[in-house]
Amino acid sequence: MTLEIHTYDPEWPNLFQQTAESIRIALGDLALRIDHIGSTAIPGAAAKPIIDIQVSVVSFQPFEPIVSAMDSIGFIWRSDNPDLSKRYFRESPGKRRTHIHMRCTGSWSEQMALLFRDYMRCHAEDVQQYVELKQQLAEQFRHDRSAYTKGKSPFIWKMMAKAECSATNR
Repeated sequence: MTLEIHTYDPEWPNLFQQTAESIRIALGDLALRIDHIGSTAIPGAAAKPIIDIQVSVVSFQPFEPIVSAMDSIGFIWRSDNPDLSKRYFRESPGKRRTHIHMRCTGSWSEQMALLFRDYMRCHAEDVQQYVELKQQLAEQFRHDRSAYTKGKSPFIWKMMAKAECSATNR
């Protein structure tokens, strides 16, 4: 699959909202928060046209009710995901590409996604640099998602340091 970066689409928040409503109904009180994260959550940011959603839960245990609820609305648990800080769900075949990142509330990984998103929403100059980097990496690694993702890491960590300073007024 070819990696493509699209200009910001004002429809992305609506796509998030529609999916979030389905998740809210399916999970009920199991979902403490449902947040739009990733580049499609940053107005003006170019991105892969994939909606990233973070669902915050108290615990992954018991997990079967979560898996059943998500399956009922067409999201499949990817048990082979190597990131143990989350549980990862993807759309059923034939549905719009969506990434669901389920994390424990208050965890570092949950907070990191929110801090990055919130910082970027307030710093257009950093968004522009990020867009340029993503476009360059997408061109360079058109068929290698792993290399594309790895190439973004230094910039993301730089933004996280700036976001931390901004959040703590340092």
